[in-house]
Amino acid sequence: MPDQSKPTILVTDDEKSIRNSLREILEFENYTVFEADGGERALSQIESNKFDLMILDIKMKGMDGIEVLEKVKDLQPGLPVIMISGHGTIKIAVEATKIGAFDFIEKPPDLNRLLISVRNALSRNELIEENRRIRSELNNVTEMVGESAAISRIKKTIGKVAPSTSRVLITGENGTGKELVARWIHEKSPRASKPFIDVNCAAIPADLLESELFGHEKGAFTGASEQRIGKFEQANGGTLFLDEIGDMSLEAQSKVLRVLQENEVTRVGGSERIEVDVRLLSATNRDLEKEIRKSRFREDLFHRINVIPIHVPPLRERKEDIPLLATWFLSQLSQKEIIYAGKTFSDESLEEMKDLGWSGNIRELQNAVERMALLSDDDEISRDDVIRLATMAGSENNGMDQLLEQSLTFQEYKEKAERYYLIKKLEDHNWNVSATADAIDIQRSHIYNKMKKYDIER
Repeated sequence: MPDQSKPTILVTDDEKSIRNSLREILEFENYTVFEADGGERALSQIESNKFDLMILDIKMKGMDGIEVLEKVKDLQPGLPVIMISGHGTIKIAVEATKIGAFDFIEKPPDLNRLLISVRNALSRNELIEENRRIRSELNNVTEMVGESAAISRIKKTIGKVAPSTSRVLITGENGTGKELVARWIHEKSPRASKPFIDVNCAAIPADLLESELFGHEKGAFTGASEQRIGKFEQANGGTLFLDEIGDMSLEAQSKVLRVLQENEVTRVGGSERIEVDVRLLSATNRDLEKEIRKSRFREDLFHRINVIPIHVPPLRERKEDIPLLATWFLSQLSQKEIIYAGKTFSDESLEEMKDLGWSGNIRELQNAVERMALLSDDDEISRDDVIRLATMAGSENNGMDQLLEQSLTFQEYKEKAERYYLIKKLEDHNWNVSATADAIDIQRSHIYNKMKKYDIER
């Protein structure tokens, strides 16, 4: 993997002497240099690593530099490429610039000219990344927190597919962060400065979805008192995110398919065909292949939107991320001054959170962290705070539902259920052991023994 502590440059040339010369010059200037002796080797490296700059020869054996440049711009549109050639012509230079080359330098390269071009290309890249970071903060796009294998794979996939225009289908349960994945794909793409428009297909009545997506002309139907620009037009040049696309009616699916085929929309009640340039990202919590078998989702649309599949696993399948997420949510609360900065989690409380089912996934965890932060009495959120407050929202059986979702042995389930039951009854009686013992018909000594066994404290 490239060393990210200093700029990384991929030098691609089939002449070893040229590669050695460029490596020596660039390493002296404190750049990290990687080499490729041909186009295919260079593309393979770009697919698996992130570079800050590419220096690319035009005349090479096999795949020539122009062909490599075209493929690089598909794989990583933001990667600056400096072309070099011993047979340079104005025609080739113009062609390379049109495709997206940052600069064109003749061999043997003038040292000062080359280094100035390298510095300018890297400076431009830094400005682009800084602008992207600022946009991300302004648009309230939060981080993707997690170090599990699943999240690491998702981050790597985003890094690969974001620079392209490929359609992505994001699957996963409610609350797993599918929209966040979509926003990060947009933020890391060349379309980041353009609109990101999201539509929740499940929240819009079927008879209004067509107007929402494609717009309508004044008088198109009762209540259409003025022209409306649809989401496809609003996203022109940018990204359209269709959340819960599995809830879309078959009629709307058919019209979305036509737009994807023709890159044109026609507003409801209109006849003008309007060209749109939109990257489509979709998400669903449904099994679309099962929906296809039940004739509730179009197979041809599925294949159109499922070019790159990304599955976001539920929290119960990546428990190692729960402490990281909980700590991050807590820090966000202090940054927003919802709580004071001194609030922390004990190690035991973080371990306890890993054992909960979190059927609502990240959304439920975020709400639980805020609840615990506001309602816990001490500076440190304890294990008992987690047990008492983490699952108090929703139905009274929510805590037991969480237990049922965990992979427990029968004995483990009995012990956790008994602990949960005892805490609930003690809370009901304001932690009066005598009153609790009378209410549940056991001896006080048994309650004290259970409290000691399960480490229960008020």
